[in-house]
Amino acid sequence: MADEAELRQRWSAGRPCHGLWSLLPGAVTAEVLARTGADYVVVDLQHGATAEADLPGTCAAITAAGSVPLVRTRSSLFPDLGRPLDLGARGVIVPNVRDAGHAREIVAACRYAPAGGRSIGRLSGGADEPLVLVMVEAASMLADLDAVLEVPGLDGIYVGPADLALSLELTGAGQREELRGVLSSIIARARAAGVPVGVHARSGEEAAGFAAEGATVLTVAVDAGSLAEAATHHLGVARAAG
Repeated sequence: MADEAELRQRWSAGRPCHGLWSLLPGAVTAEVLARTGADYVVVDLQHGATAEADLPGTCAAITAAGSVPLVRTRSSLFPDLGRPLDLGARGVIVPNVRDAGHAREIVAACRYAPAGGRSIGRLSGGADEPLVLVMVEAASMLADLDAVLEVPGLDGIYVGPADLALSLELTGAGQREELRGVLSSIIARARAAGVPVGVHARSGEEAAGFAAEGATVLTVAVDAGSLAEAATHHLGVARAAG
């Protein structure tokens, strides 16, 4: 059964890990995702329907199914970082990060003294040394990327292409190649610094492309989108045959 220490080791060794992203609530949903063989499952508190009170059961279900429960936190505020860790998450992916100084504050909020200022009070599961990844999804983070990659205690960066495209004003269909170049540059710079890098991919095929460039934290699908795609496909096949 995988845990956060194994993921940390694999990422640092340059070995890709493949995960799934969960927007839908419920321990059953989380268990179904984890039983696919995913290395990790990310429970999204920022945009998903899961509530903090659901985390103990949800994280326990993911762990029991052999995967590692991570949480995309609701925000980068101090209380929103510690709560998921107290409720069973083995690591956090933190949104709304501004720059290297902010990243240092986030790492400190997730580490017990003397390395940081995390408060003791775990209720369910959790980790003594959780994985901490900060999201690169803002122009200010990209501008400060070299300093971010030097932040002590940071387990990796995680690129959110959609929000990064918004921040860089690269949302047009004709700008996809330029955005892809930005993503490749981020991966290359993180690899050169020896820092694990993850990317929120839209498909397994896209994730494989990022892995070929050196990304090691590879989210390959989102539960809500995958459910809708599968249902739409089967409806289409049935209606076409009828």
